[in-house]
Amino acid sequence: MRKPTIKELIFQHMKDHLSIYLFVSVLFLMGVIFGAVIVNSMTIGQKEDLFYYLNQFFGQLSEGKAASSKEMFLQSFLHNMKYLGLMWILGISIIGLPVIFIMVFLKGIVVGFTVGFLVNQMGINGFFLSFVSVLPQNILLIPAYLIMGTCAIAFSMRLIRQLFVKRSLAEAPVHWFGRYAFVLVLILAMSLISSFFEAYLSPVLMEKLTEYVLPKQH
Repeated sequence: MRKPTIKELIFQHMKDHLSIYLFVSVLFLMGVIFGAVIVNSMTIGQKEDLFYYLNQFFGQLSEGKAASSKEMFLQSFLHNMKYLGLMWILGISIIGLPVIFIMVFLKGIVVGFTVGFLVNQMGINGFFLSFVSVLPQNILLIPAYLIMGTCAIAFSMRLIRQLFVKRSLAEAPVHWFGRYAFVLVLILAMSLISSFFEAYLSPVLMEKLTEYVLPKQH
């Protein structure tokens, strides 16, 4: 038998876990919608306070006083590594299955709230600002969270079947644990690139855009 190609393995993985991918994606989208709803439920005072701090950040960015790219890169990667690593560990723990659902939902809330608040306060300028500040890193980061969530759920469910159904497996547990560990390495690599975009690309785009956005806010 010939060894399957990477493309075939990915296709088979997607086919085997399609229902979980759909569930995780819907859960994430529900979080995005909920995050946007939270913005609309905020009081005027809360919005003004938050927008004040946002303007302070924009002011520092335009004056070159924001945190260094290296510092932002390390903070971003460490945060994502902890979050994704926790999801991976929860997949092994079995009892952490509901927490994985919550973490995917919370990630959606953060994205929905960020974009929703900027658009709510700044209109079309907020849309473009969210486009350059949120999109670059999330092109890879959102798929990374969805893949990690799906694999963690699938691994946890497989452990549950093994423990309670007690049926014999077609392959040794060490093999599918090895693949699960490989997924973490792949996801962390995606997170590393995402953090690079967030630290080195997004600030440049935001700085260019704030030159046009900020004067219109006064």
